[in-house]
Amino acid sequence: MDDQNKNLILATVLSFLVIMVWFVLFPPPEAVVDPNAPAVTAVEGTNPAATLPVAEGAAPTEGAAPAAEAPRVTIDTPSLKGSVSLLGGRIDDLELKRYTQTLEKGSDVVRLLAPVGQENAYYALFGWGPAGSLDQADVPGANTEWKPVGGGTLAPGNPITMMWQNTKGLTFTRILSVDENYMFTVTDTVANTGTEEARLFPYGVVARHGKPTNLENFFVSFEGVVARADGQLSETKYDAVAELPVVEREAAQAEVVEATTDGWIGFTDKYWMTVLVPEQGKPFTSVTKFVPSANIYQTETRQPVMSVAPGATITSSSRVFAGAKEWATIRDYQTGAAAITPIPGFIDAIDWGWFYFLTKPMFAVLHWLNATIGNMGLAIIGLTFVLKLLVLPLAYKSYVSMARMKELQPEMEALKERAGEDKQMLQREMMKLYKDKKVNPAAGCLPVLIQIPIFFSLYKVIFVTIELRHAPFFGWLNDLSAPDSSSLFNLFGLLPWAAPAPGSILALVFIGILPILLGITMWLQQKLNPAPTDATQAAVFAWMPWIFMFMLGGFASGLVVYWITNNIITFGQQYAIMRSHGHSPDIFGNIRSSFQKKTVATPPEPKTPVKGSGGPGKTGKK
Repeated sequence: MDDQNKNLILATVLSFLVIMVWFVLFPPPEAVVDPNAPAVTAVEGTNPAATLPVAEGAAPTEGAAPAAEAPRVTIDTPSLKGSVSLLGGRIDDLELKRYTQTLEKGSDVVRLLAPVGQENAYYALFGWGPAGSLDQADVPGANTEWKPVGGGTLAPGNPITMMWQNTKGLTFTRILSVDENYMFTVTDTVANTGTEEARLFPYGVVARHGKPTNLENFFVSFEGVVARADGQLSETKYDAVAELPVVEREAAQAEVVEATTDGWIGFTDKYWMTVLVPEQGKPFTSVTKFVPSANIYQTETRQPVMSVAPGATITSSSRVFAGAKEWATIRDYQTGAAAITPIPGFIDAIDWGWFYFLTKPMFAVLHWLNATIGNMGLAIIGLTFVLKLLVLPLAYKSYVSMARMKELQPEMEALKERAGEDKQMLQREMMKLYKDKKVNPAAGCLPVLIQIPIFFSLYKVIFVTIELRHAPFFGWLNDLSAPDSSSLFNLFGLLPWAAPAPGSILALVFIGILPILLGITMWLQQKLNPAPTDATQAAVFAWMPWIFMFMLGGFASGLVVYWITNNIITFGQQYAIMRSHGHSPDIFGNIRSSFQKKTVATPPEPKTPVKGSGGPGKTGKK
């Protein structure tokens, strides 16, 4: 077996192992729970922990408030629709206008937030915690009913105002505004018309009643609590939140983090998130909490205690992001381009994964290409060309080394004849030959080794970024984040029955057009070289393209588009380099030979000795 075929086999085996390890580490996601299935009713009633004494600087636990009817203010923006409940000033009814649940005609838009009393209650609210001589009844909380000042709809450029007064001369005024995307700003003012100084602190809460029923449960995608404090990013899954130790001061299972300069905290799903953003550049406390008695997951931000003297007024501001994790939108919030105070590290709310140093720039290029070309499928093809161009020097060196290995085959065969059974001598002479000819026998594996992190990174980008969700290419390819929807089962739509459901056994067998093209391009790439003379090696080469074809059939179609494009570019590169070194690949000859029936030479039959010829066992006469 020549060393070039050894390298090709090693490269193929490495690729196969990569895919197998990928399937072990990242198994296919479990079936999504039917959203229409009956669910456990959210616990109603005030959380008992909310009635406990609150230490100075700590916020009360916001539990499930009664699902009482309260006036609502409509939300209507280019991106959002819903309403704000004046009970607690809750942002608890929110839908995302630009995103639908499925690609089917008439599909409902995505609902992000839901009020208490509905399935999967999920909401954000803001309030004031008492300190000093104040108690819980003296400050607005989760169950305080605010009074609207004026009227109208909450929309960009049209904030709403609400007010509440206590019995000690404190007047609380809240102005709630929203931009054209997904950022709400809450500006709270406290005016003291009483005779005593009051001490209190502002807080924000995002609460989820029960674990979400539509979790991906997929290792590639993180869902749970995402937070940043003083430059440190943290991610905590729901199961880990439910196992937090009990903190007496919080009267719940909790984790408390003190931040001094910047940060944010909230819940992130695969494509959506709701995140509290306190005033940046100032200290605050972030809390991750689980209340087992009410089955509530909760994140909080608490700003320092403030004093308001008689006749004085204090103001506090906070924000909450509730919407889609759009890269450009979140980037603008981070840089301050969205006409707001910059939010450091906000882009990290998107789950970039272990290879973030690759996924971040990779997606930035993909986003730019998509904006320039106007088609995400073509953008993926363009990104493939960019990636191949970046690694071209290393790939060129590798392909040249493989070509030189081919040129050394006559000398290698001569060495084998001289060494005979002396393996040590053969190894020593081969290494000397490589050194003299400046050939690296392992260089042929470099393209595959380069492909591994690129493949993982692109898979991550395609799987978790919302820009790929429901992104069309052409024809039947209307969602590059999903597997190819065509199928051999119905002859790619020619027969009058539906294709197998994604993830089913039939779907794994009756693959679509893209996986078939992938197998063909891998097979053609092999035909740049003759099949190995060894029967076992030839069998491995013959089966590998078709094994990969079925293994990758259930992957996102965007990733298969990348792989097909990569194969085509690699084919062209290898062909050009082989021609430049005087070796013209006989592609059609190699293809023809692969279809020819292999015949085994039959040894000649032994001749029957003639009597008297002196053959074995005979005594001839003279």
